[in-house]
Amino acid sequence: MKILVTGATGFLGGRLARALREDGHEVTGMGRSPQAGRMLIQDGVRFASAELSDAESVRRIFDSAEFEVAVHCGAYSASWGRDEDFHAANVEGTANVAEACLRNGVPRLVHVSTPSVYFGARSRTGVRESDPLPRTQAGAYARTKLLAEQEVGRAAERGLCTIVLRPRALYGPGDRTILPRLIEANEKTGVPLIGGGDALIDLTYVDDAVRALKLAASAPSDALGGTYNISGGSPIRFADAAELLFAKLGRPLRAKRLPYAAAYAAASVMEWAARLRPSGGEPMLTRALVGMLGSSQTLDIGEARRKLGYEPSVGVEEGLSRFVEEWRQRQEGGGMPK
Repeated sequence: MKILVTGATGFLGGRLARALREDGHEVTGMGRSPQAGRMLIQDGVRFASAELSDAESVRRIFDSAEFEVAVHCGAYSASWGRDEDFHAANVEGTANVAEACLRNGVPRLVHVSTPSVYFGARSRTGVRESDPLPRTQAGAYARTKLLAEQEVGRAAERGLCTIVLRPRALYGPGDRTILPRLIEANEKTGVPLIGGGDALIDLTYVDDAVRALKLAASAPSDALGGTYNISGGSPIRFADAAELLFAKLGRPLRAKRLPYAAAYAAASVMEWAARLRPSGGEPMLTRALVGMLGSSQTLDIGEARRKLGYEPSVGVEEGLSRFVEEWRQRQEGGGMPK
């Protein structure tokens, strides 16, 4: 098949583009980083440079080939940033991709969203896709990703076949955010164990997410139009995950225990101060981060199992071992492996 992957210079998109190419598909990877693009080309993936918010650039890429599937992994994913940046990449970018699919007759769009749309300051476990969403989302990322889903829904009403996946907390070799940030926090100030680290969290090994995307790209017609939770399927206490990570790294875990209410209040003050700074730099704690680390947030993945045939295959212990092996290679080599 001819497949377009947006966000192919990122963690999930790059992994997916290479996996699809290894499966024998003709893959075009769209992204912003020329350096990462050159690495994709070396691996047999055609690279197309574009900003998601630039409708004309997106349109030109779709015009360049008769794609049979578009997998939209591209997004502005961060715990802090300007609202307009989130909106441009996540909402306008998704609208541009969906419109280009319709304009060019692309048969299927697989859209990567986020379970962050479910969660706020309180704990929620075993959340299903049909469960009600909070009235407000915890931050600009979740808010704009929900709006992006609505853009996909509007395209579906106009005849585009769509599937939406909500993968939770991706990690594994090549992770540049979740686990590296924990390692950095451990070295600088200590890992925040909010509420004692008792919150249950879901983690998703990146190759399991890739497998879910492949399944969505070829899913039967009765799965189309659906939204599916994706995770590793085995919730773990945040404190246990942190202890396991640092045990595998051979480093002591420097835990910084914080009551939830105190952490949330501190995050509010830090966000306020960050907005006043000319640089607008990210605060050490945000309310969204406190909610993620301090309240239980787990998913029910039964629908993905039933409709897509998804089954996670890499547990947390094995996934962390693979990450640590690559992390050590990265530190020794002084760079970021593919």
